[in-house]
Amino acid sequence: MSTTLSFVVAADRTAGHAFRRLIAETLRDNDSRPGLGRLEAAAGQVRAARRELAAWLRELIADQAAVAEIAKRSYWHPNGFAKIVLHTSVDPEFRIRLHVWPRSETPSRGESNPHSHRWEFASYVLTGTGMHMVDFAETTEGGRPYQRYRYGSDPANPAALAADGEVRLRRRGVPHVQSGDVYTCDTSIVHTVRPIDAGLTATVVVQGPRRTPTTVVYCEPGESDDQPNFGLTDADFVELVTELLSTLDSEVAL
Repeated sequence: MSTTLSFVVAADRTAGHAFRRLIAETLRDNDSRPGLGRLEAAAGQVRAARRELAAWLRELIADQAAVAEIAKRSYWHPNGFAKIVLHTSVDPEFRIRLHVWPRSETPSRGESNPHSHRWEFASYVLTGTGMHMVDFAETTEGGRPYQRYRYGSDPANPAALAADGEVRLRRRGVPHVQSGDVYTCDTSIVHTVRPIDAGLTATVVVQGPRRTPTTVVYCEPGESDDQPNFGLTDADFVELVTELLSTLDSEVAL
């Protein structure tokens, strides 16, 4: 066997390769489950393969090229948590994202503007107490006033929010998910999401293909629609994952 071939075989046996292949094979499953069901199954595989996930994260932060690539396509949300795209796949089309809310003195506001998504996803609460969510629906009576915006409607600036009228929103439900839970979300859901407490919280999101060209974001009257994301540096990524791995290791030791 040549040296080159030996290197390829060894690389294919890395934790990252095995973990990504596990998720891809689950999503490629041709049984009767709909797309959201396959995403839920994939998030369940993440939960069952926590050790493999941790090993993959260790591989990533030890690879400077991987760190730079991931940091480039990731960012800080304006409310202070990181949205990290760990992996993108074309066939099948999916992304593996890591959302991290660092420890702080007070709980993060999370994604505090009601919003929907252009894609379906399933999310696993990897560590932390859990997530608090509020589901909303537009209404003609009651509720509270909001300014509706369309995200993704401007081809020249896909991240811009385009005003789309004034509406009223009412609460539909207040679901909670605890550490270790898997939850799903389709494109019809409008919600807010925040961690339950101020401790380190992380979720792993398995994101499906884009289903709609735009999505909605709602701002309260007087609230600015200028809420830019911030770049995530290589050092940010390594620091966040290192702290997360330390937390995971301590949980295993308990």
